[in-house]
Amino acid sequence: MTPQHRGSAPAPARVPAWTVVALAAGTAAALAAAAGAIVTALMSKAIVTPSEPVDDVKVLGYDEEADVVSLSVTADSILPGVYSLRFSGDTGHARLGEVREVADGVVRRTVLKVDYGDLRAARAGRISGWFFIHPREFDVPVDEVEVFTPVGPAPAWFVPPAPEASGAPSTRWVIQVHGRGVRRGETIRAVPVFREAGYSSLHISYRNDGEAPRSHDGKYALGDTEWQDLDAALTYAVDHGATDVVLMGWSMGGAITLQAMGRAVHRDIVRAIVLESPAVDWHDVLRFHGRARHVPELIGDAAFATITHRWGGIVTGQDQPLDLDRLDFVKRSAEVDVPVLILHSDDDGYVPSTGSRQLAEARPDLVTLVPFSVARHTKLWNYDRAAWNRAIARFLEELAL
Repeated sequence: MTPQHRGSAPAPARVPAWTVVALAAGTAAALAAAAGAIVTALMSKAIVTPSEPVDDVKVLGYDEEADVVSLSVTADSILPGVYSLRFSGDTGHARLGEVREVADGVVRRTVLKVDYGDLRAARAGRISGWFFIHPREFDVPVDEVEVFTPVGPAPAWFVPPAPEASGAPSTRWVIQVHGRGVRRGETIRAVPVFREAGYSSLHISYRNDGEAPRSHDGKYALGDTEWQDLDAALTYAVDHGATDVVLMGWSMGGAITLQAMGRAVHRDIVRAIVLESPAVDWHDVLRFHGRARHVPELIGDAAFATITHRWGGIVTGQDQPLDLDRLDFVKRSAEVDVPVLILHSDDDGYVPSTGSRQLAEARPDLVTLVPFSVARHTKLWNYDRAAWNRAIARFLEELAL
């Protein structure tokens, strides 16, 4: 044995290499688990929490004399057709015409009108299919009304049909249901085609959309509770003489509409449904968004579990868990009991058209799909007004036979 020198420190204990590796692995696993939990929580909250749209297009210049705006090239900014440019955090609104030129990452578009805001000072905005501001732009009578929903009175627009020779009020109504993150103005584009077909139009708001009252938790339920506000709108229509109602849902409004078809008190007067870029199967929609953001499928599944179980409310703030299976009308296609017209673009970019196609394939007896190819999400009217109006007009004519 080697003698220890007086005053020298004891030799440090040697830690086996396998212990160091195990500790490092355990720490890495713990960090990965924590990161996964954070991402799951963020994804879960994002699914059910209303949020403001993001200005994702750069405004590079505005030539007021030539009525031309220069924008960065995105999938939406180069679409043919007419669109809104909502700019500077929704403080400005301009209407855009056709593309004039695309070169060097810049698209130049005709400016049809600047409704409000300073486009010269704008630096960013977003392209929207929500083209009109108010139904009165069609030079038609409009009443501001209230629908008494379970969460309180919600504002709506009522537009009567074109006058009939008999002068009798129309008993045929359409109730328009807007999508996620927008307001009832999204649905104004449908006024002319329904009005000309003899329908009264009711354009509603619903809980947590920024116009109607908040629910207790202030969260989206992807249609699982919002249908109650549409049910209240059906009651309003019945109380004002409606006997024959078409429901039209846009994006998440499609999910709301499909829920009302089977759950509303007055579902017996729902004659047909029109769907624009609809969310037919939320599993499909949410997985699409997860893939687009490179979220591992395991985390996506964990987020689904969070929003569909009562314990998940601790993370998301939901009062009640969601039932994604109840919201899946591909699985529930046998329950479709009225004619359905679906308008959907295969390059939607927000709500994939797969659910719409699968529903049409499952129920060819009642579901008619009119596919578009390059119209993106809820911009089908903007891309090809003639085809959009023609499809709806033909559908309404067939209902009248």
